Amino acid sequence: MKSQLIKVDDDFWNLRGSFRIAGLVDIGTHISLVKRSNGKFVFLDSYTLSDAQAEEIEAITGGSKNIEAILNLHPFHTVHVRAMHQRYPKAKLYGTARHHHKHDDLPWQKLHCEDSKLHDKYSDDLDFTIPRGVDFISANENVHFSSVLAYHRASKTIHSDDTLMFVRLPLPMRWLGMGDSLSWHLTLSQALEKRPGAAAEFRAWAEELIENWGDAQNLCAAHTAPLLARRNRGASIKQRIQKALDKIDGKLNGHERRYG
Repeated sequence: MKSQLIKVDDDFWNLRGSFRIAGLVDIGTHISLVKRSNGKFVFLDSYTLSDAQAEEIEAITGGSKNIEAILNLHPFHTVHVRAMHQRYPKAKLYGTARHHHKHDDLPWQKLHCEDSKLHDKYSDDLDFTIPRGVDFISANENVHFSSVLAYHRASKTIHSDDTLMFVRLPLPMRWLGMGDSLSWHLTLSQALEKRPGAAAEFRAWAEELIENWGDAQNLCAAHTAPLLARRNRGASIKQRIQKALDKIDGKLNGHERRYG
């Protein structure tokens, strides 16, 4: 997968990077760069930047002195954290509890990315939400469903790691009438907490997401591709998330029948 920096809006950029499973299959990954209303910049997540990519970012930010913080939002996305800190050592480094445990020698800020106080700290520009009814940090390290989702209000852009997935099919397949796909991460069934009420809590959270972020125009999702307003020839993001929720209704109902 070719790495590229995409300008989503005047204050939001998304970099599509490479991530190979077992060194073979490239499923991709991403980070986002946000210009805050105070003129400073924050990264959402981490990636090992090439010198050329770092130069592109420097041209946007005016230099690393203007990069305020790195917010690592997915507890299981830890591969590039150290390289990101080495590239921007003066930026405040934030992560989830798992980041702190996984790389306990790095100079983490005390607040975790799942903490509401951190969300309040950046509330001038960003809204955050965490799925309910599912494990945030699963005991099964192959279950990567949950993350901290971020919404940049000025650009109407959702940044999601794994939780929401968008697949843009190759052009020949689109010529054959096969549409792009927005869905929930495939590990939802494993992520749902095995207790009464978990499925109902997840459904309520998803409905709140659809309502509260219903004006979203862009979605930047890990491992797949961004869905941008200027390229969207189909339903709105709100409608697509609702459709994705409708598709898992049977799965949620099944969980409720088993656990209550």
